[in-house]
Amino acid sequence: MLVREDVRRFLDQLATVGGPTIPEAGLAVARQMFRGMVELADRPVADSVETHDFTVPGPAGAMAARGYQPANAIADGTMILYLHGGGFVLGGLESHHGLCAEIARLTGFPVAAVAYRLAPEAPFPAAVDDALAAARWFATSPDEVGFPVSKLIFAGDSAGGCLAAMLARALRRELAVAAQWLIYPATDLGARGGSIDQFGEQHLLTGEALAWFGHQYAADADSELASPLRSSDWEELPPALVFTCGLDPIRDQGRAYAAKLAAAGNRLVFHEAAGQIHGSMQLRGRIPSAQRDLEQQALDLKALLI
Repeated sequence: MLVREDVRRFLDQLATVGGPTIPEAGLAVARQMFRGMVELADRPVADSVETHDFTVPGPAGAMAARGYQPANAIADGTMILYLHGGGFVLGGLESHHGLCAEIARLTGFPVAAVAYRLAPEAPFPAAVDDALAAARWFATSPDEVGFPVSKLIFAGDSAGGCLAAMLARALRRELAVAAQWLIYPATDLGARGGSIDQFGEQHLLTGEALAWFGHQYAADADSELASPLRSSDWEELPPALVFTCGLDPIRDQGRAYAAKLAAAGNRLVFHEAAGQIHGSMQLRGRIPSAQRDLEQQALDLKALLI
């Protein structure tokens, strides 16, 4: 089984630190652990990307949002709406700040990130409702965006990849959706076995953590709003970039989602990073090869949009 050298070093360092697992730590400490790991392991934000904070109206009140404007941004009306990962329980604007800024720099597209409500305080379908509301709001080109939005790319990692896939399916006939960019997406919240068993220990994301996230989110795993892979609707979906990692417990979900997209004749770029782990896009400071993976995804996105 291939494990990249920089991945092995990171996992070995993580093992020496010790400490409680996410379920053992409890909600508040788990959130601090997640953000702290990213602060230590992510790369600094490039000076060429400008950021500004604002709020987005949501079904339960205002949601915090952050815009990323790269230097010499592509001015064709395309915007990337980014939904963060974290099992629907962890994460927010700060945990994905570096990643969103780098996506803006590499792609040349403006990026907007939204802090949707988290479980268990707001279980399923709160995150879904917030994501839908945010997408519709950005499509109206509000002043806070700063330019007329004519096309949306829905992007996200892990739980955010689940939300991005949901948005692409739910809104494809309502809004101008240019693409869906799914980074190691969770597509079946009821999945068992396979890569979960194979990589569910000692690869950062664990099977135990996945079960804990699922309990907090309390979703109906049969609903396509929670598990896009279980949808019966696969026709004429927006072009998709699906990125998976070879050592990821939810790798098989991303593979299966890409396979269904392809079988239905949808335009697709699928890329799997051999020897890489879940969460690596926020660990590029400690796992340098993850930076190259992200750069390749930016190139893949450009190819997908041609």
